[in-house]
Amino acid sequence: MALPNLRQNLTIDEFQRLAEAGVFAEDDRLELIRGEIVEMAAIGDRHALCVMLATDLLSDLKPRGIVSPQNPLRLSGQGSVPQPDVVLLRRRSDFRSRAPHAGDVLFLIEVSDTSLAYDRDVKIPLYAEAGISEVWLADLNSDTIFAYRQPSPDGYQEVREYRRGDWISPETFPDKRFLADDFLG
Repeated sequence: MALPNLRQNLTIDEFQRLAEAGVFAEDDRLELIRGEIVEMAAIGDRHALCVMLATDLLSDLKPRGIVSPQNPLRLSGQGSVPQPDVVLLRRRSDFRSRAPHAGDVLFLIEVSDTSLAYDRDVKIPLYAEAGISEVWLADLNSDTIFAYRQPSPDGYQEVREYRRGDWISPETFPDKRFLADDFLG
């Protein structure tokens, strides 16, 4: 994949126009992070399975939210359009006229097998800055789900680890419990 030689940061609208103009191939896995185009890691089998399992498990919350797997999420204040692995969005009627943004997120899941440092050190702080109340990072190499809660401009104030055999609940839906194993595959 050949990207244009860009020396300046892009706005979200410029990134969107480049995509619509066909500058990027349809199967390019790209995110805009703080104005810079970042190529995402390829999706391996275990990563894909974890995303499928999370999407299936969260479909039980369908009446209360919309499951959005591997779709762009506008974070305008950060000049970013990441593609989280799974997002549970508030049910809204205006998504036909605008893209989802941070205020629509009930909680979000990133799955990591080869991208742990990038997800943890770049994307998680981005989500905290945007005020996303809860993010789960499923680290497939350690079979651990890290639940990040209480966002602030300096990052998440609470991080809890859930391992196989542990139960985990989104703070937004404390009545819904999931076994960590069911997400980790």
